[in-house]
Order: sequence, then C-alpha cells, then structure tokens
Amino acid sequence: METKLQHFKSGIIQELPLQIGVFPFGLIYGILAVESGLSVLQSFFMSSIIFAGASQIVFAQFYLFVSPISLITSIVSINLRHLLYGISINEYIKNLSLKWRIILSYLLTDEAYAISIKYFATKKNKKFMHYHLLGSGLTLFLTWQISTFFGIFFGQFIPENINLSFIIPLSFIAIITPMIKKKYEIIACLFSGFFAIIFYKFNFELWIILSALLSISISIPLIKKDIKK
Repeated sequence: METKLQHFKSGIIQELPLQIGVFPFGLIYGILAVESGLSVLQSFFMSSIIFAGASQIVFAQFYLFVSPISLITSIVSINLRHLLYGISINEYIKNLSLKWRIILSYLLTDEAYAISIKYFATKKNKKFMHYHLLGSGLTLFLTWQISTFFGIFFGQFIPENINLSFIIPLSFIAIITPMIKKKYEIIACLFSGFFAIIFYKFNFELWIILSALLSISISIPLIKKDIKK
C-alpha cells in the first residue's frame, strides 16, 4: 500500500513539468501589478490571498478604472470554473474532514486539478491519495510565489517582445490531450473549444463556464449510452 509520502511525492513530481508554464504567468502578473500602481507588498501578498492568476491580472489591470462591484463580479465570473473543479473532485475527497477539504480547496488551482484528477481516476479510492493534491497544490503555490517575486523585482529586465503568456495554453493542451480517449470526451472538447471562441469574441464574461456547460449537455446522451454498455 502506498504511503502518504509516496502520494505526496507523486503530486510534486507530476506537477513540476507544468511549472514551465506557471512561472512565466507569475512573472507577467508581478510586472503588471507593479506597473498598475500596487505596492510591492500588495502585489506579493495578493498571490497568497487570492492565489488565482487570471483574477489577479484582471484586478491589477482594472482596479483603478472600474467600480468595486464590477471588479468583484468580473473576478467571481473568472473563478467560477473552480466550482466545476470542486464538483468533479468531490467524488474523491468527500469523506475527508472539513479541515482537509478547506486546505485542498485553497490549493485546487488549474494545474493542480489537471494533474490530481487524472491521478485520482487511476487510483480510485486508495487511502491517503489526497496527499497527491496536497503535493501538486503546494508545488504550484511555491512556484507562484517565487515567480511573483521575480516579476515584481526583475520584470523590467524582460524584453517586451517575448510572449510568455503563450506557454500557458500549450501546457494545458499537453495535459488534456492524453486524457481524451472516449467519443463523448472528444465531442465535449471540440464543442467547448468552439463555444469558447464564439463567446470570447462576444466579450461574454462567463464564456468559460457557459462553454463547459453547453459542451457537457451535448455529450450527456453519449455518456448515458456509454454507461449502459
């Protein structure tokens, strides 16, 4: 039987390659935060208080130009995808104590979820497997804090023509592609991509959530058919 340490180490090891995409993202946030007028402390501690890259960037870019209500609404809309993460991963952590679930929910970022949900699906109901999410989540947390620090203090030395943000979607494509095997998964991915492009072009704030829900709805008949087999 695998120990707590083995699950924890697996989370760290499997999460490390994704930091190639996370680190530049943190640099970008650190640069934008300082340029937007936030102090060094405000810029740095936002990475541990909010701990959500896209939301932090939106906050840094618009907090001086929009009302607090508009800002909060935008950030909540962006982070609604974490609701889907929570629903998905609840199957594997629902029997844990409230303390554990609060800790893991804080660490449930995009990259940590992508790595750990694949691991959970493979291990099913192995004891202590939640330590994998603890390992993957803490790895990303530390990378995010370090990259924020470097962005704040050394971001001005990075050439503007380097498109660091392009690395982020590439890392997600690398994670998701090997997991797509069944017909309904392929259809869900294709439709979610299609809807995401359409809704994004219309500047719709809930484009990620709505795209995911629509693609899942379209795939439900195929999922039911697959279950009956």
